[in-house]
Amino acid sequence: MKRLNISAMALALGLAFSAGAMAQNMSKEQYKSGKDGIAADYKTDKAACGAYAGNAKDICKAEADGREKVAKAELETGYKPSIDASYKLRLARAEAAYSVAKEKCDDKSGNVKDVCVQEAKAVAVAAKADAKAQMKTSDANAAAVVTSNKASNVAGEKGAAARKDAAADKRDADYAVAKEKCDAFAGDAKSSCMSDAKARFGKS
Repeated sequence: MKRLNISAMALALGLAFSAGAMAQNMSKEQYKSGKDGIAADYKTDKAACGAYAGNAKDICKAEADGREKVAKAELETGYKPSIDASYKLRLARAEAAYSVAKEKCDDKSGNVKDVCVQEAKAVAVAAKADAKAQMKTSDANAAAVVTSNKASNVAGEKGAAARKDAAADKRDADYAVAKEKCDAFAGDAKSSCMSDAKARFGKS
């Protein structure tokens, strides 16, 4: 049950951190404005933590740090979308969720605390593993598209060459038939027939 609570908490944090995701293909001005906004929000969040004490303050700071880290990763993903940027964003979310979960474990003690920390770590490890798997899958898919395009081009070239060879074979066969027909003639008539056949089938 505790494992489920940790997972649910990580999911909730991930959703909360991703709420400010930026639109893709932003301008340089929007990117700079986004960075300034993140810095301002982080300053406000850290200041708000001053109202707390003890572990509650530590949790508040971890949440502020996590929001800043994820917001920066989201901004980079929006500014320069890529497989690597998406991977780093997923890592940032996993690390942010883990930091907060780990701080919350400090409210416990003994084995209960140890279990809490290990569960939080397990969720983070799983999230990072999923992120890596997603990145590798995306890389493989991208490579497959390139390979498929190359294969298609090669197939097209081979197909064209095969059609050319087939046309040559057919022409040779038709020429052989024409020559055979010319054998029915003699003298000038045969010579004229052969000349016509050569001209028709491009033979010298």
